Amino acid sequence: MSGSRSLRARYRRILGYFARLTAQLWFFDAVLPRLGLRRLAERGREKRLRTAAVRFHALAAELGGLMIKLGQFMSTRLDVLPATVTDELSGLQDEAPPVPLDAIRRVAEAELGLPLSEAYEEFEAEPLAAASLGQAHRARLARSEARDVGFRDVVVKIQRPAIKEVTDVDLAALRRAAGWIARYRPIAERTDMPALVEEFARTTAEELDYLNEAGNAERFAESFQDSPQVGCPSVVWERTSRRVLTLSDVTAIKISDVEAIEAAGIDRREAAFAVADAYIEQVFNQGFFHADPHPGNLFITPLPPAQAAEAGRGWRLTFIDFGMMGEVPDNLRDELKEVVVAVGLRDSHRLLGCMKNLGMLLPSADLALVERAVSQLFDRFGGMSLADMRTVDPKEFVAFGMQFRELMASMPFQLPENFLLLIRAASLMNGLCVELHPQYNLWDSVEPYARSLVEGTPGSQLGVVLDESKSLASLVVGLPRRIDRVLTMIERGQLSVQTPDTLHEIRRSERTQGRITAAIMFAGLLIGGIMLRDSEPTWGTAMTAVSLLPLGRALLSGRAPRARRGPPRPLVRTPEESHTPER
Repeated sequence: MSGSRSLRARYRRILGYFARLTAQLWFFDAVLPRLGLRRLAERGREKRLRTAAVRFHALAAELGGLMIKLGQFMSTRLDVLPATVTDELSGLQDEAPPVPLDAIRRVAEAELGLPLSEAYEEFEAEPLAAASLGQAHRARLARSEARDVGFRDVVVKIQRPAIKEVTDVDLAALRRAAGWIARYRPIAERTDMPALVEEFARTTAEELDYLNEAGNAERFAESFQDSPQVGCPSVVWERTSRRVLTLSDVTAIKISDVEAIEAAGIDRREAAFAVADAYIEQVFNQGFFHADPHPGNLFITPLPPAQAAEAGRGWRLTFIDFGMMGEVPDNLRDELKEVVVAVGLRDSHRLLGCMKNLGMLLPSADLALVERAVSQLFDRFGGMSLADMRTVDPKEFVAFGMQFRELMASMPFQLPENFLLLIRAASLMNGLCVELHPQYNLWDSVEPYARSLVEGTPGSQLGVVLDESKSLASLVVGLPRRIDRVLTMIERGQLSVQTPDTLHEIRRSERTQGRITAAIMFAGLLIGGIMLRDSEPTWGTAMTAVSLLPLGRALLSGRAPRARRGPPRPLVRTPEESHTPER
């Protein structure tokens, strides 16, 4: 009975928080503006949002369970919540008071179907770590089992008692609150709150299924089976179920223990770059990445001499906790590689195309304004580290915000669902790298990869040349349509005309544009052919030969047609002239 009462009280507290939040949103953003007090409502918005985030932080820390997970989940939703809120929520740590051993023992024995003393030869009563959904204990397997799996020391992860009931209550409260917030237009226009809650429920269900986590650990191990520089624990399937997970004990030097890392003679700068390289491999090559790289989930493991020689260094990175993993589909991976190339080339137009293809821009986005802003960001801040940006005069950021205040006010961006875990992982990973090496610049890790994509192997050179040729061909094909559109606007009187020689100038510009385009195509094909002659002789010879066609176009299309005798006819006729038949 007391358990059901506490669950009802928990349900009411969660709903109470969101009821007050919804009422506050409506009052300040709907009621006051209708009373002519919009400026008053806007004046204190930043402070109200910060206060609401602080209150949720306190509520989540007190209730634990799913509320902490919700705060961490929402801290990644930069497309829904302002930075004031996400910054506060990102500080939520998944820590909880430990569950007594007797309660944990009952869960483990019910899941494994045998006494804890038979399942493990030794089992430490003091937990290694305690979180909102479960806790971990060190243990030791019997010698007979150790011979089968190859190790004795293990870590046993066991769910908290009644965590499923607590999760169900929390989700019921969140679904109801999402229905309230969905009626608030500023949020409803940017995201589907009920769908967001269902997405959160799905990820929570995956985290509560330890069989899913065990499968993720094995898949991660397969991804790096040929890399001695990255490791992870092995699964003991005979001691694993939906609520109990047994893994080899791979704990070593925590990635955040800078003193221990230095004492082991490990270069902190090298460790920072190794973390970033491991993530580049996961995201761009494997398409499967660890989405929760906080300091407790990543170790530096010193290696014995034989393994050190194979790894090329005296240590390796070891990942644990595979409950939160992200996948990068092939199409998204290709587009992300294109983003890296665009950033590497500082190509704002190319990056804008990537953002459109990834669905990151709302329909209301002013594309020209976005591209101009990105271009200026590249020009001023491209390649700077976070440490460098701290030295920039704040007035520069203010000036940038003022110049693009329309863009800043509308924020016409949205984040695809499969981007959220990636952004969270990148943010946490960058924080680890900076902690290891304060001068670390993420761009220094990305730049070599970007250069390899731009330059690539001989085969990839062919791909880059063909891609650029295809883009150029699209431009050429679309050019007559654009010119026709301009001429149509002139005929309809939709374009201001200042001189009767404009049509002649447009036609001359058209011919010049055609020659320039042909010359560009000739140069591109010729250079591409030369580049490929050694590695791809057939393609190189073919492209060199084809380059003669646009060369002929550039050389032979320069003569203008003979000018018509007599005075030039006006481009736009008056209404009276438009009804006069031509002689």
